[in-house]
Amino acid sequence: MSVVKSSLSEADLKVVGEALQGALADLVDLGLTAKQVHWNVVGPRFRSIHLQLDEVVTSARAHQDTVAERASAIGVTPDGRAATVAAQSAISEVKSGWIKDADAVQTMVDALQAVITRMRERVEVTDEPDPITQDLLIQVTGDLEKHSWMFQAESASGG
Repeated sequence: MSVVKSSLSEADLKVVGEALQGALADLVDLGLTAKQVHWNVVGPRFRSIHLQLDEVVTSARAHQDTVAERASAIGVTPDGRAATVAAQSAISEVKSGWIKDADAVQTMVDALQAVITRMRERVEVTDEPDPITQDLLIQVTGDLEKHSWMFQAESASGG
């Protein structure tokens, strides 16, 4: 039962709700992944990567809230519980222990690309049923692509 009634049809609500839930799971995991790498990165580029990771965490957390609130606004209950995120995220598990700076950068390049790929799919499927959600997902994807670019540029500097 939904307390909030949506103006979307049931079919459209299903598509949009799944897109938002998937985006939420990926964004929660992206924030956790970046923080895990942030705590464990070591090497000569430690400081710059450490600070760059915090920027990703801040973005991911802000986007999580926006995506979850959009879901709530259309009558879909967002689920950011650990078990749900673990089951739905596209991001590979981060290894435990210290992470060399070059490996930290590659971990983030891979994580961001996994999330961006799925975000672009969500942008496509929300085009017809809900352009408002699509616009939100476009903005999130653009921001993630900026982070991806920066990590790829960091990766190109050697390691």
